[in-house]
Amino acid sequence: MTRSSALSRPFYYLWTTQTAANAADVLYIMALTVLVLNRTESLVSAAFMPLMRSGAQMLSGLIAPLLLNRFKLPSLLLLSQTGQCLLFIGLALYLQLNGDASSLALVFALVFLMSFLDGWTVPARNALVPRLVAQEQGLLKANGLISVSDQVVQFAGWGLSGVIVAWLGPAHTLLLTVVLYGLAALFTLGVKEPPLAESAGLRAEAVPEEGSEDSAAPSSKWHTLTEGWKTIWRMPRLRMLTFMDIIDMLGGSVWVGAFTLAFVQVALGQGEEWWGFINAAYFAGTVGGGLLVLALARIIGSRYLTAMLIGMAGYGILTAFYAISTKPFIALLLVLLMGPFAELSIVNRRTLIQRSVAREALPKVLSAQASLLNLAFCVSLLVMAGLAEWLGIVNLYLFAAGLTLLALGVGLLGRRTFRDAETPGASS
Repeated sequence: MTRSSALSRPFYYLWTTQTAANAADVLYIMALTVLVLNRTESLVSAAFMPLMRSGAQMLSGLIAPLLLNRFKLPSLLLLSQTGQCLLFIGLALYLQLNGDASSLALVFALVFLMSFLDGWTVPARNALVPRLVAQEQGLLKANGLISVSDQVVQFAGWGLSGVIVAWLGPAHTLLLTVVLYGLAALFTLGVKEPPLAESAGLRAEAVPEEGSEDSAAPSSKWHTLTEGWKTIWRMPRLRMLTFMDIIDMLGGSVWVGAFTLAFVQVALGQGEEWWGFINAAYFAGTVGGGLLVLALARIIGSRYLTAMLIGMAGYGILTAFYAISTKPFIALLLVLLMGPFAELSIVNRRTLIQRSVAREALPKVLSAQASLLNLAFCVSLLVMAGLAEWLGIVNLYLFAAGLTLLALGVGLLGRRTFRDAETPGASS
């Protein structure tokens, strides 16, 4: 099979629409954060926005199975992108017409609704990816390509969005966001899911009765809502991967801005400019890591578990060294090196999850996992803030490194649940 056939035209439409939507997310969050800060001069009010977004996405993930039963995945993506675009138009017009007299309560309500719609997109996207690639190696490349674009948007988006907001102002920036969401909705029209027979080359490794039997039988709404959760609990491999994801999420919140700033000031004895350098190095490293995964796709082959564990080991060890570093340039180098290991872990874990579940059950499983991870992120932000006060910022990063190594230990102990995962042709 030729290289060009590994990633289909509908996949590239999916990739483009998600990149545009992610860019719009970054832009509108920055614009509304500036708007709220200018109006309230309260950091608490501004910090409420990401917490509210995660909460809305968690609730969205809980009811997503009902929609997944009713709509095809491309239709669900189109509904989400179109709905967000329409809400943005309403929000932008409202702010343009009312200016400083606009109600922040209404603004937050619209953000909640947009985040609720956005909660379907990542599970739907990740469930679509295996259906839009034509061979096993193409799945790893597709996940790597999506990860690279996600990180590029994060890396470049926050800096550029600050310039755009300063130049255009928050209200006009929202009009640009409407355009981006309109493009995202337009490109979604090109995402066509192939018939089952055409995508059979990437059958999941799940045991059929564990992944697909329930979905074929008539079910109540409660059964539909809980089907993904039951599948996670019933399958040892999925249960382990989900547990590792949650542990990673709990530790990963230490890279939120407030914690990295505190570390730069306390441990490295530097000012805010080094905070910017550290953030830039981290995102540059993850972009480089995504490109590395793309380059190594042929070498990795089907050895997803080994690659994931190597990534987790490298990331955990480098985080520990970062925690005890006192030289700014050494800390910068360590953060840059973390990125490739982090991406090696994340991309291969995502691929393992996609290949561990039957096609019909995957969207519901990913929705359940998304809800769990959003909950873990919200809890982690609160817990890590308390631990930073109690343990100190250096020990907080050592604790985060310990969590990653704990997840690595879980993976090593559970290797036998993947005894066929790295066997060439296991899924064909």
